[in-house]
Amino acid sequence: MGEDQKKNTIDYQKLLNAEKILTEDYLKRLKYLQADYDNLKKRTERQIVEAKKYCTENIIIQLLDVQNELELAINNSKLTESKEVILEGVQMTLKKLEKVLDQEGVSLIECKKDNIFDPNCHHAIAATERDDIEECLIVEEVRKGYKMKEKVIRPSFVKVAVKSSKNKKSK
Repeated sequence: MGEDQKKNTIDYQKLLNAEKILTEDYLKRLKYLQADYDNLKKRTERQIVEAKKYCTENIIIQLLDVQNELELAINNSKLTESKEVILEGVQMTLKKLEKVLDQEGVSLIECKKDNIFDPNCHHAIAATERDDIEECLIVEEVRKGYKMKEKVIRPSFVKVAVKSSKNKKSK
């Protein structure tokens, strides 16, 4: 080997060693970043579990007030003979409960007699055939339905009137 080749080999060896050191540094940093990421992920998961555990705390506190008022109404009903006083207390408690639900974005689904049945917010539990209608119409609301913001959380249970099968066949 010539002098120039030995010098080039030594230069390449120095460059290779420098790159090895740089690579080891990058690998060490990557391991630290991976550990930081794993710790962040675990901490975030713990915080989410904790938040889910207590996310309903405010509404529960308000509902406990409603429960206390209902208990008070029951106890007072034993002490008084006046149905009006008891009814007034229960109505006030119902208004308080409606206020709590309203604050949480819960609203009643409009469900009037002779409105058109909407499967997105109504659940039909019975059907009655009628000759005088063209579409499924609500005859009676059996159980009220509710939305939370835009999502139906409990559909209204309704009885519907449907076009008579005699008329369907004749068309």
